[in-house]
Amino acid sequence: MGLTPMADRYGRPDWVRRLNAMGPAAGGARRMVPLDAAAMIDDARASTGVADPGDLGDGDWEGRFRALVAAVDGGELHVVGRLMTREELARGLRTRFLLGDRRRREPALADEVIEAPIVVTGPARSGTTILFELLGLDPGLRTPVATEVLHPVLPPGTTEAERRAMTEAEQELWADVQPEFAAIHELRSDLPVECITLCAPSFAGNHWSMALSEWGEWVPDVAADLAFHRAVLQVVQHGRPPRRWLLKTPGYLLMLDDLLAAYPDACVIFTHRDPARTMPSTVSTTAMVQWLRTDAVDIDGLAALIGAVFTDALATVARRRADGTLPGVHGDVRFADLMADPVGAIAAAYREIGRELEDGHRRAVGDYLAAKPRGKHGSHDYTAAAWGSDPETVRAELAGYMSTFDVVAEPGA
Repeated sequence: MGLTPMADRYGRPDWVRRLNAMGPAAGGARRMVPLDAAAMIDDARASTGVADPGDLGDGDWEGRFRALVAAVDGGELHVVGRLMTREELARGLRTRFLLGDRRRREPALADEVIEAPIVVTGPARSGTTILFELLGLDPGLRTPVATEVLHPVLPPGTTEAERRAMTEAEQELWADVQPEFAAIHELRSDLPVECITLCAPSFAGNHWSMALSEWGEWVPDVAADLAFHRAVLQVVQHGRPPRRWLLKTPGYLLMLDDLLAAYPDACVIFTHRDPARTMPSTVSTTAMVQWLRTDAVDIDGLAALIGAVFTDALATVARRRADGTLPGVHGDVRFADLMADPVGAIAAAYREIGRELEDGHRRAVGDYLAAKPRGKHGSHDYTAAAWGSDPETVRAELAGYMSTFDVVAEPGA
């Protein structure tokens, strides 16, 4: 296809460009920002005062960590990309050590029940993020707020204000590195985060794929990732009033059976939109999160891979929903309905999963949207052709999906 390279689409802020240009002066980005798994584990022990995080139910975390660091180190990250990734790896280690220590001191944490979570999933740009935030206004639900799940155990000697500041720095740096990212996805310390972020310290999930050009010996492990996911939720909810969890990530489309094996009583709300709009957006979003860390973004390869993977995932969901082979309780929100009547769309999905939309929640939705208009951080403008998609081909391949969920073609895709 020969798609336009990322360097011709987005300019880098001067501070990012200059830091990256410093790499050669230090003998290369690897020498400027070294990554050594053994040293990082020793640092985590020393900085937390915890000798061993113990068993969090997710198996050989150390083997995964060492393989992951080796894969990242052998890749093509620039200086800023290595710095961002090193911080996430180090923070993930500390989170893991502190979490394991607390579970060892409070064995009752392992008995916390994660009851009937509500899970939002769907392709990128289909309304998953705004729906997640609007459902999070439900007083009967609990969301994984960034500050609480990135640092589920307060580090020694750290105040709540410092925990918020640490989370804000990590979350908002993405838009500092590439300002256009804020128009794609807003990250803040006080907003709920996707499960892919919550699970990063498992060292088993696809959060890390953005930092890898070659995976080497590291492979994702969905079961391990979800086991760590449960451990975090158990700690965060412990001692608090009972509320159902509200969770979200588009990646759940690719692992619904694993999700429902981990949480058999989950209710899944699917978002739907014209795939000629969502498919190129998925490519552009994935390319952007890679561009934050590396100059080597293969847009043609991403377009082919994402097209194949998400076409199969959406077609499979449609088939299994139609023939009744997908377990669990399901609801649906079409993007067009959510934009036209947010309260009505939420109320309809709630009826499908057996939940009532309360008056206070209805009012909160209106107030939230009034304070957060679309395009608050700029618009994410894209065309299918620019990101390797042909609208008519995509729609033809997913005609069954569009028919099953009454998804209409949008003009201008």
